[in-house]
Amino acid sequence: MRKRIVTPTAAVRGREQGWLDLERAAVVEITSEDKDFPIESAFASEDARGWRAGAAGPQTIRLIFDHPQRLRCVSLVFEEGETKRTQEFALRCCADGESTLKEIVRQQWNFSPPDATREIEEYQVDLYNVNVLELVIRPDIGGGAARASLKNLRLS
Repeated sequence: MRKRIVTPTAAVRGREQGWLDLERAAVVEITSEDKDFPIESAFASEDARGWRAGAAGPQTIRLIFDHPQRLRCVSLVFEEGETKRTQEFALRCCADGESTLKEIVRQQWNFSPPDATREIEEYQVDLYNVNVLELVIRPDIGGGAARASLKNLRLS
């Protein structure tokens, strides 16, 4: 029999409201990035510019945590001020010891500038030992040339 004794590690929390400091707690993988809208900006304050894809079509943002995390809240903010479109996103996670991602939520939103330009989603969850969190964004389910964007992503 093989076994390991491991020391539990505390989550790396930010100063504001107990949000996880994603820049210190995880590695991020992205399918593309506009050089003027880097992914780090989506993890900063709500006033930051946020992330935008470097190409049209579906995009993936994957957080791979250094240590398994307990997540209680997922907060997402999307903004679109120019193009009328219907966006869909799926949020999935993988817990320590699992090999497949499990869907947490799938949501669609109709952006209709100048009136409906901001989507704010906050999910209360109770997820243990999460080592991967993945956000897949289909910026236009109608197949248009829209680019995915994410104003803000916070976890606690």
